[in-house]
Amino acid sequence: MSSARNGGPAPLVVGVHPGQHPEVLETAASLARSLAVPIICAYVDEASYLAEWDPARSAHRLSQHPDTDDGEIRAVAQGLRSTIEAALAGQGVGWSLRTLAGDPARAIGRLAAESGAAMIIVGTPERGLGHRISAALNGSVAAWLSHHQDHPVLIVPARTPGRTPDGPARGG
Repeated sequence: MSSARNGGPAPLVVGVHPGQHPEVLETAASLARSLAVPIICAYVDEASYLAEWDPARSAHRLSQHPDTDDGEIRAVAQGLRSTIEAALAGQGVGWSLRTLAGDPARAIGRLAAESGAAMIIVGTPERGLGHRISAALNGSVAAWLSHHQDHPVLIVPARTPGRTPDGPARGG
């Protein structure tokens, strides 16, 4: 895939993870189709961490671009590939999936910088007590990106159950 740095269209970098609300990929596909640009989906394995990042050296398992994946990461990546493929089927949008390591916000930011991304697209934090505790302890990926990026950041909210995209659900 070419990037803006290579004279091609600047891609959209989209943060993805298992169980993510579908509005993120739907919005990314619509925008990519309108702009005629590819999508780079980025999954960040939070269990591994960034041990080094030197573009002149080859990466290893603990780096931003792991050379080898263990079975669990391969299974997650395959599941994400299937989800992305289904969401983007028939959309006419080129896409790829990158598995990164470390802090999700910083890894996505680095990928956007190295790919010359036009924009970063992420979802809002998931609902529920567990996710709120995690966001309180680790911080929100969307919030960190919106405060520390030179690239535009689009934060896609999840639809609230019982609401239509245009407002509250209408009942009779």
